[in-house]
Amino acid sequence: MRGFTPKFIVLLTFLASLAVVSCLPDNISGPDPCNEDGTLFNDQFDGSKNCGWSLFNGSGVTSEIEEGVLRISNSLSGEITWAVANRNFDDVIITAQARQTSGPDDNAYGVICRYQSPENFYVFLISGDGHYAIGKYQSSSPQITYLTGEGQYVFNDAINQGAAANEIRASCIGNELSFTVNGIPLDSVTDPTFVTGDIGVGASPFQPGTAVIDFEGIRVVAP
Repeated sequence: MRGFTPKFIVLLTFLASLAVVSCLPDNISGPDPCNEDGTLFNDQFDGSKNCGWSLFNGSGVTSEIEEGVLRISNSLSGEITWAVANRNFDDVIITAQARQTSGPDDNAYGVICRYQSPENFYVFLISGDGHYAIGKYQSSSPQITYLTGEGQYVFNDAINQGAAANEIRASCIGNELSFTVNGIPLDSVTDPTFVTGDIGVGASPFQPGTAVIDFEGIRVVAP
């Protein structure tokens, strides 16, 4: 296992500045079209339904749904960008299929749970060079706090490196946060800070270049 310097995300690019809501987004009326088949939330990004994602197009960062994926492009090294679904859940199991399509392997991408504001949420990240971390953003701290690896990203060969697909599974149940990639359990920690919030996806490069991550589907179920 090689030595690895912690990847501190100092600045945040806010793709979703709305507070967590307990009802449907304003652009969706009637029953929620995205909680079918016994799920709390299910979007395969095939264009068949509007799930109310907060998306963004700005200088150096974009998030958009096209070609059957939710695509995040980020050229701002050291800044995480994200998109959230504008829902409110407590205990959830989130499964997402993600693929790095271009950019430096020294990056981070993954899923978010219990998002309460741009300064308060949990994030489950993997990198194109085979590392992972569970992190927490909290308004009382100016940067991310890593809850795994003694404050460092940890290498695990269960993670497919480079331009390859990975299945990311994050469980946020009570105070327990568990991380599984490609069916292999990676880590589990406890933290009592957040108990409810939104779900989402995010990505960041840590070297010059544009990280492009395609999320090919996301599914949220109750434990």
